[in-house]
Amino acid sequence: MNAGLENGGGLTHIVNLLTEAKKQGENYELLTLAEGPVAEAAKKAGITTHILGANGRYDLASLKKLKNFINEGGYDIVHTHGARANLYLSLIAKKVKAKWCVTVHSDPFLDFEGRGFIGTIFTKLNLRALRKADCVFAVTQRFANLIVKKGQLNPKKVHVIYNGIFFHDDSEIPAKYEHTYFNIVNVARTEKVKGQELLLKALKKMDDPHVRLYIAGDGSKLEELKALTRQLDIAPQVTFNGFMTQKQLKNLYRRMNLAVLTSYSESFPLVLLEASDNQVPILSTDVGDIQMMIPDEEHGFVAKIGDVTSITAQLKKAVDMPEEKLEEIAIREKEYLSSNFSIKNQLHSIQAVYEEL
Repeated sequence: MNAGLENGGGLTHIVNLLTEAKKQGENYELLTLAEGPVAEAAKKAGITTHILGANGRYDLASLKKLKNFINEGGYDIVHTHGARANLYLSLIAKKVKAKWCVTVHSDPFLDFEGRGFIGTIFTKLNLRALRKADCVFAVTQRFANLIVKKGQLNPKKVHVIYNGIFFHDDSEIPAKYEHTYFNIVNVARTEKVKGQELLLKALKKMDDPHVRLYIAGDGSKLEELKALTRQLDIAPQVTFNGFMTQKQLKNLYRRMNLAVLTSYSESFPLVLLEASDNQVPILSTDVGDIQMMIPDEEHGFVAKIGDVTSITAQLKKAVDMPEEKLEEIAIREKEYLSSNFSIKNQLHSIQAVYEEL
């Protein structure tokens, strides 16, 4: 169950999981509160999809409809993704027969940061929902520790399940385009938590006109970031691509030398798994459980969180590296990730908890 308006990693996570379940003949269905990108993507993937038809973001009048949908459908487990789905389920939890699981995709204390009093209220409501759930999946050990200690959740009901994706054989990946510059891609919503301003400042600090940056994402900070590129006098080096589909991203990866995330907070970022699948080496700030994804410098690049100097140093290291060595890192990283973080592994781990419940 999801609100249905998600357009990033959450959408990919849900649709991939349900696609793998369908492949394995498991009886899973999707419910979205409203029409939107999630239902559209799920239907395209052939997943049984229901739309509750909530009017507006917080249409609490639809709670009775939701309760009836779950009870009359005879569902054993309801698995919510996202704060709004969590809130809806928390308000009817005692009236539904199904067990309730939640996936915590991001830091619940930062999800509504910068939204003032309303943000504080939503944070409290989301944490209250997590405490009510029968089981909580945290996508990193750090998140698990955080919600147990700071969120005061019962540790017995918190399970760490790392994200996974469908990895492709190298023969399925389109050949790279020849290109003149050293191209860097950042696939992320343009929001404060994603730290793109750090990346722009690091690009300025590098002072290397041979480097080009592509920011693929949309969000509330987009215009501010464009203004910052002009202020830093690096506008000719930066392209803002806006939101891109998976097909568009695959094409963009064909001329990328490095994929970068400079976030202040992340879980286990799917976008880096996807970049690696497309044979692009990865660089990230030390967020979430990134050390599980990039175990050492033979597999990628890790910079300190919020530290422009550290980000600059890691970027420079990648840019100055011989092309063959960078390619070796990309190949090694994909082999490691595909062995450990496939969608199949993720689904099996989740199912084990469902059966236990």
